[in-house]
Amino acid sequence: MVQGRCMKCQAQVDIKDAKEVTMKNGMKAMKGECGKCSTKVFRIMGKAKK
Repeated sequence: MVQGRCMKCQAQVDIKDAKEVTMKNGMKAMKGECGKCSTKVFRIMGKAKK
């Protein structure tokens, strides 16, 4: 399970329904919901490999 920081809970939480996305600048990120409060959570992972 991937973790990210929830701005509403102010804590590291598990990202529920995580999906990997590629941003415009070519970096990978995980997008999903907070496991506790269902707020959107976004975590930048790093550069995408070609």
